[in-house]
This record gives sequence, C-alpha cells and structure tokens, in this order.
Amino acid sequence: MFWNRKTNSVELVQAKLDMIDFAFTTFGLKSFADLGGIWGVNGGYTFYALDNHKLKEAVLVDTNFNEIVEKRAKSRQQLRFIKGNFGDEKVAHEVGQVDAIFLFDVLLHQVDPNWDRILEMYAPNVKCLIIYNQQWLGSEHTVRLLDLGEDAYFQNVPHNKTEEVYSGLFQKLNQKHPDHDRKWKDVHNIWQWGITDIDLKEKIESLGFRLQFYKNCGMFVNLKNFENHAYVFTK
Repeated sequence: MFWNRKTNSVELVQAKLDMIDFAFTTFGLKSFADLGGIWGVNGGYTFYALDNHKLKEAVLVDTNFNEIVEKRAKSRQQLRFIKGNFGDEKVAHEVGQVDAIFLFDVLLHQVDPNWDRILEMYAPNVKCLIIYNQQWLGSEHTVRLLDLGEDAYFQNVPHNKTEEVYSGLFQKLNQKHPDHDRKWKDVHNIWQWGITDIDLKEKIESLGFRLQFYKNCGMFVNLKNFENHAYVFTK
C-alpha cells in the first residue's frame, strides 16, 4: 500500500517522494532532470526535490508548460526549463550532465525512440536513475501493447474507445497525428508498452547501473496485468 500527499492542490505519490528522499540523502546528489514532469502534477516532484534538498541545479523537461509551473519557478534560481520531447537527442544534449534523472510514469509511453533507447541516451551523463513505472505482468517479456490487437489492448490500458485520444485509434494507427510529426501509433499520448521487470533491470544493468532501491507499490488502478514499481539505480 502507498499513500498520496497533496502539495499545492496537486496529488503526489508518496512512493515517489520516498525515492527522491532516499536517493538524494543516500548518494549526495546535487542535480537532476525531471523528464516529462509537468503533465498531471505541474512539476510537483521537481519542486518537492528543490524544497527539501540542497541542490545546485534542476532541469524540468516537457512539451508543454503552464502558468502554475512558471509562477512557482520564479523563486528557484537553480531551476531551468527545456521545452521539448525528452526523446529528442537535441533535448538530451541540452539537459547535459546531471546527477540523476526522474522517469515517473513515462517509460511505457516512449516510442521512436523506444523506452530502452531513452535509457541509453541519458545513462552516460547521469549517476542515478529514479524510476516509477507501470510494469507488465501479462507475459514473460516486454510487449508493444498495440500488437495485442484492439480488444486485448483496451483490456490492458486504463482508457476506453470513447475517450478523445483513443477514439478510432486502431483505424488511424498509420495516419499522421495532427499535433505531432509522427504516426498515431508512435505518439507518447497513448499507452505503448508493457515493460517487464526482468527486461527493465537487464537493460539498466547493461548500462553500468545496479539496483539500490525497489518497491512494489501494488496494482495500477484495476488492471490485473500492471503494477506500480519503484526503483533507484546508481552507477
């Protein structure tokens, strides 16, 4: 069981806060980048880290920013924004070297580049990976959820066919998305991957990291094939 905490009207997951505290306290981290940290939480984990730990630099990366985030950022001189897709090589280069990166609820959405390539891109420039992801229990190895077919796909994601983003999805997978320079099947707005623990750990360990913290935070909503898992890896 895990508990949530409300901070400035945004609900933050206690397990993520615990990971941040553990990593920064245990390993003396002084900088980080929060990748995709705006949606749904208004940069809440970035601001939590800044408010609770002595940091030299923080980077908040996302495709969209808002007034709430920009207002809160004014008093944090060590915080810089990067507006863009963190899967873009140029964005990764702009982030540069930081002690840690936060990957909260984002790896399962990453295609072109895929989730494992994202890890490859950032691994050389960081000491610590702080990851919270919905992990797949439905098979021995990682699957692209769209490959399951329409019926099985909607049985395994927390959305239905009537929602705006998902309406008619399987009929337009190869059509160009109106807001992204890519096909619908390759946009991060939809659920993309069922990533298994074994594949995630194997990939990260191959990049020179080892597991320092792990917690199974339980089933994700009512999806029997997904659980929330928390990890901290260091070099």
